[in-house]
Amino acid sequence: MENSKACNLVWFRRDLRVEDNPALLAAANAPGVVLPIFIWCPAEEGEFQPGRHSRWWLKQSLIHLDASLASYGCSLLLQKGNDTLSVLVNIARATGSTQIFCNHLYADPITVARDRRVKQRLLEYGIFVHNFNCDTLHEPWEIYDEQGHAFTTFAGFWNRFLRTRFEPDMPDSSQARLFPYREYLDLISFAGNLPTPCSIEELCLEDESEKSSNELLARTWSPGCKHANDALQAFLVGPLNDYTTSRETADNSTSHLSPYLHFGELSIRKLYNCIRSKQRDEEQLFCPRRNAHLFLRAIGLREYSRYISFHFPFTQEQSLLKNFPWRNDEIHFKAWKLGKTGYPLVDAAMRELWSTGWLHCKLRVVTSSFLIKFLQLPWTWGIKYFWDTLLDADLESDILGWKYVSGCLTDGHELDRVLDPHEEGCKLDPKGEYVRRWLPELSRLPNQWIHHPYSAPVSRLQAAGVELGTNYPKPIVDMEVAKYRLSQAVKSMREKNSVEQAARTEEGQDETNPRPNSQHNFPAAFCDQLVPSILTTSASHTQFSGSVTRGKHITSNLP
Repeated sequence: MENSKACNLVWFRRDLRVEDNPALLAAANAPGVVLPIFIWCPAEEGEFQPGRHSRWWLKQSLIHLDASLASYGCSLLLQKGNDTLSVLVNIARATGSTQIFCNHLYADPITVARDRRVKQRLLEYGIFVHNFNCDTLHEPWEIYDEQGHAFTTFAGFWNRFLRTRFEPDMPDSSQARLFPYREYLDLISFAGNLPTPCSIEELCLEDESEKSSNELLARTWSPGCKHANDALQAFLVGPLNDYTTSRETADNSTSHLSPYLHFGELSIRKLYNCIRSKQRDEEQLFCPRRNAHLFLRAIGLREYSRYISFHFPFTQEQSLLKNFPWRNDEIHFKAWKLGKTGYPLVDAAMRELWSTGWLHCKLRVVTSSFLIKFLQLPWTWGIKYFWDTLLDADLESDILGWKYVSGCLTDGHELDRVLDPHEEGCKLDPKGEYVRRWLPELSRLPNQWIHHPYSAPVSRLQAAGVELGTNYPKPIVDMEVAKYRLSQAVKSMREKNSVEQAARTEEGQDETNPRPNSQHNFPAAFCDQLVPSILTTSASHTQFSGSVTRGKHITSNLP
C-alpha cells in the first residue's frame, strides 16, 4: 500500500482531547490519513469498572471529542467489545493499517499488562504500536534517588522533581489536518469489513434508570476539552488567587479540575505551565501568599501517584496492615455510605458524594479516616465505594490517598491518629453552611451545635426540630470508644508484626515481597443506595508501605 494511502489508527483512552495530544499529532503528521477510535471494553477493567458518575462523564466527553475531531475533518469511531485486542485487529485488517498510535497509561498493573500484551500480539500481526506520554510531566523512570532507587516519600520525590535538569515540555499547540477516513476507505479494497460504528447510546455508558439522577450532574458539570480549558481559565483568574486560605473550607473554592485531568480533557503540561507562570509572577511581586506554589504541590501529588503506581504495582490488591483486626460490619458500612453515622460533617460529605460525585480533598480525608479509624472497616471497602461514586475516580490518586490515611506511608498520617469530626467541622465549615446544605434536618440548629448535635441540650434540639434517633441518627460509635478500640487494634497489630518479624529473622529470611491478594471480600450488599433526605429535599512487586511516622499533610486527588 502506498504511504499516501496509509491509515493511521489513533487509539483514544484517557486522553480525550485534540489539543496537546502527542499520539494524535504524530498520527496526523505521518503519511496517510487518521482513523480515531475509542473502544469500550468494561470486562477488562475487572472490579474497577467505572462507576455511574464516571461513566456519565465519559459519555459526555466522547460526544465533545467527536465534535472537536469533526472540526478537523474527522470523526470518532466508537466500538464496544469484550476484548480490546480483537477489536483493534479487526479494524486494522479492515483498513489495511500497520500503525496504531496511543498514549500509554500507568493506571494499574492490569492495564499495563494488557497494553503490553496487546502491543506484542499486534506486532505478531505486523501492526506496530507507537506509544507516547500525555498523562505525566516526567516519565516514572526519569526520577530516582542518588542510589538509583525509586523514592518512597513525596518530599524526596518532589524535591528531586523540582531539581531536574529540564522542565516538562511545553504543550504542543501545532495542528494538522485529520483527513476524513471515510473518503480514504472508498479508495482501497479491504481485507475485511470495517466494524459497524457504535452510537454513543449503544456503548451503554448510562442506564435508563440513571438518566434522571444524572441530569443533576449536568447542572453542575460541563465535561469536554473545551469546557476543561474554560474551567482552567476561570480558576486562574479566580479561586487560585485566594487558594492558600479558601482551600481550608468545605465550599466550592478548589479548582474542580481533577475530572478533566483524569479523562485527559485537560493537558497536564498546559496546567503545569500555567501555574508555573503564576508562580513566577508571585516571586517577582514578592507575594506573601504563595497560592501558585501550593497548587503546584497538588500537581506534584498527582504526578507522585503515577510514579508510585508504576514502581510499586498491585497496591490495591495487597493486604495493607495485614495484621490489623478489621471489623467486617456491613451495618456500619451502610450507615457510612448513606450519611447516617450521626457525625454531621461526615454525613454531609457522604451525601454530597452520592448526589454530585464530588468531594473536597479534605473531606475525602475526613470520611476515609472515619471509615478506617472510627469504624475500623477494611480500607478496600472504602476505596471501592469511592471508585464507584466519584466523578474523578482515579485509581492511582485514590490508592495514594487511602494509604496516606491508613498510616501506610512514611510521610502520611499515623495509624493511631484520629481526626475528630467535630473539630474538623469547626475548621472546614465554621458557620455550618455546608452541613445545612446537605443535612436539611439540622438546618435550624445554631452554629454552636451544628457539628455535634449529640451534645446539644434537649431544649435546643426540640427548638430546631431535631429528634436524635428519629430524624437524625445518634452517633453509631462514641468517639472515646473508637479511640480506645483503635489503640487496642494498633497494639495487637504491632505485636503480631513483631512476632512475624522475629520468626523471619530466626529463619534467616528477609521480609518477603507480598503476593497480590484480596484479603477482604467486599460486602454482598454493596450496591449503591439512594439517600432518602436527598430525594426528599515493569516494576517490582515491593510493597509500598512501612513505618508509621509523622509527616506533612497529603491528600489524594488534585483539589
